[in-house]
Amino acid sequence: MLLDLERRFQLRARQSDPALRLRRLWPWSRVTAWRLVKQVMTDASVSTPASSPKGLRHTFGVSAFQARVPPHLVQRWLGHATLRTTSIYGDVLGDEERQFARQMWRHK
Repeated sequence: MLLDLERRFQLRARQSDPALRLRRLWPWSRVTAWRLVKQVMTDASVSTPASSPKGLRHTFGVSAFQARVPPHLVQRWLGHATLRTTSIYGDVLGDEERQFARQMWRHK
């Protein structure tokens, strides 16, 4: 995915060009993006308490840990400055915790 973004938007070149460095990739703000994601979820009849961009992000983070993605990659993908922040997604309870336990015992 990062390579696709690099190919499409030439991110490295933009970062090194003082004229382009501070320009947005997209013409809309974070709030507008949140509204767009929320509208797509509504249109798709996705309506649970976690139906929000933040809920999608959390689900992505937890799913990455469940898929055994190395924490430093999850950190990079979520844009966290520290692994301490990323570790929140690995701190799961209930059904998620039981799923990890089942995976551990199957792995042996």
